Amino acid sequence: MAISPPIDQVAALPAQDSWFTAARRFCLGRPLGAIGAAVIVVMFVVAVLAPLISPYDPVVNDFAGMLAAPSRAHWLGTDAFGRDVLSRLIYGSRTALLVGFGASVLGATLGAVLGVASAYFGGRVDLYLQRLMDIFLSFPLIILALALVAILGNSIPNLILAIMIPMIPRAALVIRSSALAIREMPYVDAARAAGFRHGRIIMRHMLPNVMAPYLIMLTAFLGQAVLLESSLSFLGLGVQEPIPAWGLMLRGAAVEFAETAPWMAIFPGLAISLSVFAFNLFGDSLRDALDPRLRTQKPRQMLDTSRPSRYIWQVPQANTRAVARTISGGPRCLM
Repeated sequence: MAISPPIDQVAALPAQDSWFTAARRFCLGRPLGAIGAAVIVVMFVVAVLAPLISPYDPVVNDFAGMLAAPSRAHWLGTDAFGRDVLSRLIYGSRTALLVGFGASVLGATLGAVLGVASAYFGGRVDLYLQRLMDIFLSFPLIILALALVAILGNSIPNLILAIMIPMIPRAALVIRSSALAIREMPYVDAARAAGFRHGRIIMRHMLPNVMAPYLIMLTAFLGQAVLLESSLSFLGLGVQEPIPAWGLMLRGAAVEFAETAPWMAIFPGLAISLSVFAFNLFGDSLRDALDPRLRTQKPRQMLDTSRPSRYIWQVPQANTRAVARTISGGPRCLM
């Protein structure tokens, strides 16, 4: 039996958009998210090029220039030890990005694996894992991080671990809800029927299909991780001297320097606020772009601009004739 139409006459499927086209559409459709992404890129560039663009060594003390006001020599002033504030801000971006991305990537990844495994196996495995997640969720994020840092000690690896652990249950619950629907898909049943192992099915067939909620949770955790790192360093439980860190710079701007050297607190606070705001903007826009339920749809009811306070109600063309009836005084039932 011949195929109609012939295979050579069938139109080819449209090619997928390139990364450049997708990024351009994202920037034009969501300018706030594009601004947040631009700030994040600038932070990365500053962190990578810190040895080249930093005017001074961030850990060298200069007791002759303590608490110097912003000037040509020191654009953002100096702190109580004569260290250049701008140089410490530049190097502090390295600490913020290292801790933020390290904790966020590890927390979201482990949460994704646990969430997908919980949804796949179900039964008692799902029950025990979810009760364990509920135990961690019963503690506030900052309280659990404080307890873990107090137990593990002050160091950057321990700080990453302390911020990562409270993020795991939050990512696991969100990704589990998506994995429950994927578990019932025909290709998962086909993989089981083919005799594939559970690990292969989870890693090859289920995890790649939960990348959208994974990326959303990852970008949401970045701002929280940066804020948590700054909070713990401000309380003396995070990064220790002489490592440059924004929260540690706020701690150094104590009350006695609030009037004599306000730049010690203003500029680190602005850096923390700007970075967290940029991550949140980019995360919200990425969520809107990846979640089809949040995309804007065209309303079926259109305003008739030629006649004020009147609406045109469109009837589908499946009827015997197209009907467009103008109704004034509110909507009525069409017969």
